[in-house]
Amino acid sequence: MAKEPNDRLTTSLAAHVHKRRPGIISEEQWTAICVNDGSYDGRFYYAVRTTGIYCRPSCKSRPPKRSNAEVFPTSADAVSAGYRPCKRCKPAGERLPDEEWSAQIAAYVDRHYMEELDLATLGEICHGSPYHLHRTFKRTTGMTPLAYIQQIRMQHAARLLAETDSPVSRIGELVGIRNTPYFITLFKKTNGLTPAVFRQRQHIGGI
Repeated sequence: MAKEPNDRLTTSLAAHVHKRRPGIISEEQWTAICVNDGSYDGRFYYAVRTTGIYCRPSCKSRPPKRSNAEVFPTSADAVSAGYRPCKRCKPAGERLPDEEWSAQIAAYVDRHYMEELDLATLGEICHGSPYHLHRTFKRTTGMTPLAYIQQIRMQHAARLLAETDSPVSRIGELVGIRNTPYFITLFKKTNGLTPAVFRQRQHIGGI
């Protein structure tokens, strides 16, 4: 029985996905992603390396950087490659458990704590509204997303203070806090010591 035109198009596109080099997306696929073209849903799925999330072409989330994205012919292929379904467009046809979504958010913060991060940014990257993201993360982890960001930043700041001679202002910048007085205040609130005193005690073995 002859294939219908749509079947041939789907088969051709899937074959193209399999033959492409890793990380290469065709112009047709990229256009579909950028305009959220629902007619391509089911024909391929795109994943974002920096977030570990994969989506339908019609996903309303902000398009990723092209260099960070790759495509798969099926949802199962994306999962096999280690990606998790988007909370927003539900490419696997199921709702992503809140615990898994919170783990995705935490993993993104772990990798990008040095960048400017807020609820709006996390919502865009992790595909959910800032309000829902805040509520879900707090309910599943016991702390707010912003508190988690600061916790990770302070952990890395303590490591840099102990292991490097970089100025306190520079360490603040390296962990994503460019306001030095705020960095000092936050570090003291978290660790009970100013960055300078913390470093001094580290060097003399007092901690």
